[in-house]
Amino acid sequence: MPEQEVREEIIVDFAVIGSGPAGQKAAIQAAKLGKSVALIENYIPGGACLNSGTIPSKALREAILDLSRYHERTFYGPSYIQQVAFIDLNYRLQTVLEGERAILLRQFKRNHIQFLQGSAQFVDPYTLNIVDDRCHILSRVKASFVLIATGSIPRNPLHVPFDAEVIVDSTRLISIDHAPKTMVVLGGGIVGAEYASFFTVMGTKVTVLDKKDRLLPELDSEIGMHLQSALKDGGLVVEPRKVLSRVERKGNRGIVYCQDGSSYEADLVLYALGREANVQGLHLENAGLHLSERGYIHVNEHFQTAQPHIYAAGDVIGFPALASTSMEQGRLSARHAFQATMHSFPSFFPIGIYTIPEISYCGYTEEELQEKGFHYEVGRAYYYEIARSHITGSNDVGLFKILFHKETGEILGVHIVGRSATELIHIGQVAMSFHATIDYFVDQIFNYPTFAEGYRIAALNGMNKIPQHHSRRVSD
Repeated sequence: MPEQEVREEIIVDFAVIGSGPAGQKAAIQAAKLGKSVALIENYIPGGACLNSGTIPSKALREAILDLSRYHERTFYGPSYIQQVAFIDLNYRLQTVLEGERAILLRQFKRNHIQFLQGSAQFVDPYTLNIVDDRCHILSRVKASFVLIATGSIPRNPLHVPFDAEVIVDSTRLISIDHAPKTMVVLGGGIVGAEYASFFTVMGTKVTVLDKKDRLLPELDSEIGMHLQSALKDGGLVVEPRKVLSRVERKGNRGIVYCQDGSSYEADLVLYALGREANVQGLHLENAGLHLSERGYIHVNEHFQTAQPHIYAAGDVIGFPALASTSMEQGRLSARHAFQATMHSFPSFFPIGIYTIPEISYCGYTEEELQEKGFHYEVGRAYYYEIARSHITGSNDVGLFKILFHKETGEILGVHIVGRSATELIHIGQVAMSFHATIDYFVDQIFNYPTFAEGYRIAALNGMNKIPQHHSRRVSD
C-alpha cells in the first residue's frame, strides 16, 4: 500500500495517548509546566474510565440505591425495595457522563491542550500517525516525550459468542435496556462482584461462578465472608470452584457449561474473567516496545518503558489498575519527563470496591500478618453498634476491622465493609501514613452520630484485648 499523504504535522513536547485518568492528569501536569501537549483519544473524552468503566458503573450503583430506596428496607422490610425503570437509570447515567465530559473538555481548553480525535499508531519512537476508523491518516504528531495511557479492555476469548443482548462483557452490559430475571456472572473478581450485587438489588436472581473458593479472594478473609454473607442474604448465589468449559446462546437464553459437568442457564450472561492491556493497533514494535509475559507494558519506577522517552501509566501497565493510582502515575510521568521535583509513587494506598455493601481497605490483611509472623491484635466495630447506621437504615451490614501490632500498638491494616466504606477508609489511611498507634483513635473525639466513630469503637475493642492497656480499659 502506498504511503498516504499527511494532512497536518504537529510538533509538541508531550504526546499523550489516551484520555482516561492517567492521560488526563499527565496532560494537564505537562501543560502546567509550560509544555506543549497533544492528547490523542480514539473515542470521546475520558477513555474507558468515563465511558464504559469506573464512572458509569458507580453512577449506575448510586442510581440503583437511590431509585430502589434500598436503605429504607431496614425500616419497612425487604419487600419495600422499589422497582427501578431502566429509562430512569439511563437518564441519570447519561446526565453524569455528559457533565464529566464537558468538564474534561473545559480543562483541556483552559490548559491549551490539543485534543486530537483518532487512533494513534507509532511510526517510530518519536512519531505517531493519527488515523480514523478507516485507517486514513488525519495528522502526524512528533513529540519529545510520549505517554501510553490507553487503559485496558475486557479479556474476551474468541470462543465466547458475545452479543449485545444475552452474552455480554462489562462494556456491553451498561447498554442493556432492562433488568433480566436471571443472570449468570462468570468471575468473582471486582467487576463481577460489583455488577452481581447491583442486579441482585434490582431483583434479578444472580448466580456467580468462579474457580476460587469465595468472591474477591484478595480481601481479608473475614471481610470477604462478611460481604458474601450479606450478598447471600440478598438472594445472590455463589458457586465456587467452577471452571468454565464453554458458553452458548439458545434462543433468548445463555447457557454456561463447566468442566465438572454442571451447567447454568440465564437470561443474561456476564463474562467478567479479567482484562488486558488495550494496545491493539498501536504498532508498539515500531517504537521498539513489546508486551511483558503477562500482556502489559513493562515500566521502571519512573514509569519509563524500554525507550526512556516513552512512558506508560494506568491500566496498560497492570496492577493496581485503579483510577486513583492511574491519576498519580500519569502526573508523576509528566513531572519526571520534564525534570520537575517529584516523589516516588506511594506503595501504600486504599483499595475501594463498590459492591453493595461497599468495601475499602489499606494495609495488611490478617492472612498477610500471619504469613509474616507479626504479633498482632484485632479491633472490631459492627455497624449495629453505631447510631448513625440505625438513622440511615444501614445497621444490618457493616464492619470496621483494625489490625495493630500487639507490642507497639502501630496500626497495620484497616478494613471496612458497609455504607460509606470508601469514604471512611481515608481516616485510617492518614493515621497509618503517620504511623499512628491504636491509642490515637481512642484519644480523639469523633462527631456523634457518625459512621466514623466506628474507628473509636474498634480501637477500644482492640485495646481491651492487650494486657498493657488494661489500666486504660473502657467498656465497649
